[in-house]
Amino acid sequence: MNVKNLSENRYSTKKFDPTKKISADDFAQIKAALRNAPSSVNIQPWHFVIADDDAGKARIAKSAENFPYNREKITNASHVVVFAARKHADDAYVTAVVEQEDQDGRFATAEAKAAGDDIRRVYVGYHREQFQDESAWLAKQVHINLGFVLFAAAALGIDAVPMEGVDMKVLNQEFGLNEKGYTAVAVVPFGYRAADDYNAALPKSRFAEEVIFSKA
Repeated sequence: MNVKNLSENRYSTKKFDPTKKISADDFAQIKAALRNAPSSVNIQPWHFVIADDDAGKARIAKSAENFPYNREKITNASHVVVFAARKHADDAYVTAVVEQEDQDGRFATAEAKAAGDDIRRVYVGYHREQFQDESAWLAKQVHINLGFVLFAAAALGIDAVPMEGVDMKVLNQEFGLNEKGYTAVAVVPFGYRAADDYNAALPKSRFAEEVIFSKA
């Protein structure tokens, strides 16, 4: 894998070919990336709504009524994912995380489990009580996931575009996300670019290395 080439060739797809579908095996790898992405203290505050047929994509496309330039990106893509973040990491949820870690064999002793649980609760407490940005902190973890899966898609030769130009309230209502303790934060269509996607032929534009890097 050549990371430089992948990062240079990946772009935000503006027009998808509706006749091309992602294979089940390839989308299973996308789902693995969604599941295995990193998050602070392994908090994993995400939920994903996946549409892989016209009916599901039409439900997500309701959120683009005021963003008509994004509607066809949703309806013509092979698969579309709504990224949602937990609004709060309450006690029951934090307990569920440590119990899953225990089940998965991450703790050699009861003391190690208690220490892992304690440090996570310290971080949640910082963001809830001291910084008072718990929901924003949790949403940031979902955006880490988003970046992770975009690169995974590029490695598979799958095109994608991250979008916040949708009505998150519509998505919350359509999929009952608030009632489940989540809120929508982004939509990502996945698929394959159309032959006439203008953005595919445009050169990538980024600031020079000397502008964005400095030595400690």
